Amino acid sequence: MKTIQINEIEGFQIGSAQDIENATGCTVILCKEGATAGVDVRGGGPATRETDLLNPKNMVQKIHAVTLSGGSAFGLESSSGVMQYLSEHEIGFDMKNIYIPIVCEACLFDCGVGNSKAYPNKQMGYDACMEAEKNDPKQGNVGAGTGASVGKFFGPQYAMKAGLGFSALQMGPLKVGAIVAVNACGDIFYPNSDKPIAGIYDRNTNTRLFSEDEILKAAEKMINSCGMNTTIGCIITNADLNKAQMNKIASMAHNGYARCIRPVHTSSDGDTIFAMTSNKVPAEQDLVGIMAVKAMEQAIVNAGTLADSAYGLASYKEITKD
Repeated sequence: MKTIQINEIEGFQIGSAQDIENATGCTVILCKEGATAGVDVRGGGPATRETDLLNPKNMVQKIHAVTLSGGSAFGLESSSGVMQYLSEHEIGFDMKNIYIPIVCEACLFDCGVGNSKAYPNKQMGYDACMEAEKNDPKQGNVGAGTGASVGKFFGPQYAMKAGLGFSALQMGPLKVGAIVAVNACGDIFYPNSDKPIAGIYDRNTNTRLFSEDEILKAAEKMINSCGMNTTIGCIITNADLNKAQMNKIASMAHNGYARCIRPVHTSSDGDTIFAMTSNKVPAEQDLVGIMAVKAMEQAIVNAGTLADSAYGLASYKEITKD
């Protein structure tokens, strides 16, 4: 197994658009030929679009895009721009010369950073599609990660900056990648370790605190301080799997969240993972799932380590002296 670039997975195009001044943005993953897809929503407070149709019992078998967005539920508007872009390019289901693409979405809450009234709109979704044509995606303070932050248990003054990350792996002809925007209440760690990347940080004393420990010490503060969360992501692959299997891949990929984010999947999170495949390469489901977990782990690490300090939030780059 080797590491590859995310844009080496054929059939997918990734692009972002962002409002840097107001700290919000969106990221789109296009599959113009149509992708077999699944989803797993683990958080208790999701803001999502078109997740029900990914249930294997429902009719639609292919989707054409996944949008990851800031703006909480307001950010769902960005998918209207993705719909417009795809329909203009005659991508989607041809219904008497009206092309209807299927666009799924999940949003994170970044309204506590930058301008609380700014959110990704229809134009931003369209612009992200235009950027996806270049298929040269960037990580860090871009797209859905523009206003992302972590370690928010004591409020934004103790939070740290996170962002958008991705990673991809290849074994033989099989390719699996992960894209993620990390906006957790908790902390980011290197996988299966106690080595922190980003979380609660006291600028005055240059001290790191750990969210799980602080929550256990002062559980009542969770009600007031832990409501601006959500990690949203998407697995992309060329594995030839069906709709039910892709739902299982999305489910397995949440192990990547659990290995790197503490706490995760809380009642006020909207933690969601989509999974999309171009169905090009015969593959064993569990192998794809294991690779998806590994890719998601590294994508989360990248989301934490590649973000820049912004909006009064310190970053891993700023406080880590390697």
